[in-house]
Amino acid sequence: MSPTRPVSTTELEVLKALWDRGPSTVRDLAEGLRSDGKQRAYTTVQTLLKRLEEKGYVQTDTSGYAHVFRADISRDSLVRQRLTDLADQLCEGAATPLVRALVSNHQFSPQEIRQFRAMLDEKEDRQS
Repeated sequence: MSPTRPVSTTELEVLKALWDRGPSTVRDLAEGLRSDGKQRAYTTVQTLLKRLEEKGYVQTDTSGYAHVFRADISRDSLVRQRLTDLADQLCEGAATPLVRALVSNHQFSPQEIRQFRAMLDEKEDRQS
């Protein structure tokens, strides 16, 4: 089951760091965020991780000396969840307006366009 409670902007920064760096300690994340230009104190990162864990986005390995945190939701899963929520809020659940807006406002590589076509073909095959 996917977490459903919303993630704040600062919680999302920590979650992104976990996706990029993989399982990490509080100290590793705090230092990594600092090197990315975000000044977050150790205790702030610790609090954000605790909140993310309570919401179901992060799991903690407490077997070692230092607790190691890892994302319990993938970036793709969170994107799908947020887009579904946005479609529900703005478009009565319809995804088409969101897809149109994304496609009309972005440049895609030929490889990305081929991937999209393959996904649509596969979807069409499954529906027929």
